[in-house]
Amino acid sequence: MSKIMIVDDAAFMRMMIKENLKKEGFSEFVEAANGEEAVAAFRQESPDLTLLDITMPVKDGLAALTEIRQINPDARVVMCSAMGQENMVIEAIKLGALDFIVKPFKPERLLQTVKGVLG
Repeated sequence: MSKIMIVDDAAFMRMMIKENLKKEGFSEFVEAANGEEAVAAFRQESPDLTLLDITMPVKDGLAALTEIRQINPDARVVMCSAMGQENMVIEAIKLGALDFIVKPFKPERLLQTVKGVLG
């Protein structure tokens, strides 16, 4: 089973994502509240997929994405962004993100993206 890391500074958002994925049979999760925690957790846990928020304290998603891709150039990362962050999403794709989900997201879109990236 795939291990999914959920990175968001909002605990309720991490919980919502996790609950939606649990309904589809995913059961192994790693959580981080900011980019710095995400990089450390990525190094330790080697998740199969990272769902990475763009706007976070300490270290934002773009900086975390860059470091994660340095640790593992094949890392599968999907960015989560709020409406109106198109420029950051474009930047994230250039940095190696595979896809993005716009918040507030629809559960179907989340599942479609996760399943698409994990194959």
